[in-house]
Amino acid sequence: MPESVLLPGHDVPLGRYTTVRRLLPQRPRRMVGAWCFVDHFGPDDVRGRPGMRVPPHPHTGLQTVTWLAEGEILHRDSLGNTQPIVPGQLNLMTAAHGIAHSEQSPPDHPPEMHGLQLWVALPEDARHGEARFEHHAALPVLRDGNVTVTVVVGEVGAARSPARAHTPLLGAEVLFGGPGRHRLPVDPAFETAVLAMSGTAEVAGAALSPGSLLYLGQGRADVPLETTGPARLFVLGGTPFEEPLVMWWNFVGRTHEEIAAARDDWARGARFGVVPGGQEPLPAPEMPTVRLKARDRHGHRLP
Repeated sequence: MPESVLLPGHDVPLGRYTTVRRLLPQRPRRMVGAWCFVDHFGPDDVRGRPGMRVPPHPHTGLQTVTWLAEGEILHRDSLGNTQPIVPGQLNLMTAAHGIAHSEQSPPDHPPEMHGLQLWVALPEDARHGEARFEHHAALPVLRDGNVTVTVVVGEVGAARSPARAHTPLLGAEVLFGGPGRHRLPVDPAFETAVLAMSGTAEVAGAALSPGSLLYLGQGRADVPLETTGPARLFVLGGTPFEEPLVMWWNFVGRTHEEIAAARDDWARGARFGVVPGGQEPLPAPEMPTVRLKARDRHGHRLP
């Protein structure tokens, strides 16, 4: 079996009111399949507080995946979509050539907020197309005793998510109602990783605690999971993404020039459209003084 690598998250402020634990990218592991960015937020007590307040901001070259364990978030985008999301539902936004969106807790939001925000890098044949937004109110669910598996992206056995993916991909929540064991089938061609949202687990013989991600590599036909109590895990997988990437701010591209053009378009109000709702858009940061270099999936800089 491939050797596993445990990746602890680090805290990153997201706006004025939310701090997230960033699990990808990290220096030891930048991607899992096409998954190139993973933020885990909460569980946070947001009673009497604004909750999430992320103003309008742009994206290119990626898909955003929003998954909640607790709370409610209202998505607005420059295509005109206004869509709340609650636990068990999926918001999937395909940025492609360019889109802008905002995410915020509604005024009468639930008392807790807990979830994941993930990015998927788009391959060359999909990243220049038209932007899209999908909301899936119901997803396939598998049950094994006190274990519930929700197929968010991709497939587990015969259960397939309706979410559109552009590379072979897996995203699945595994919820343990109490102590238990489960073997989640995965494609041996996939890279696989597991993160703990709550509770502790033993994953392929390694201990996993909340806010950490365990990278398991390729070559596994299943992932053995075991808990001594309630736990919420999220499994990521996909075929290795071989195209080089430049990631900066909210953009995923291939060259410094692409990123600079996207940044300039946002700064001058072009390409990305307008997000309704009256919020002031997030200003674009200044470009780095050094040239952005493309990296491969291992994090190695390319010429």
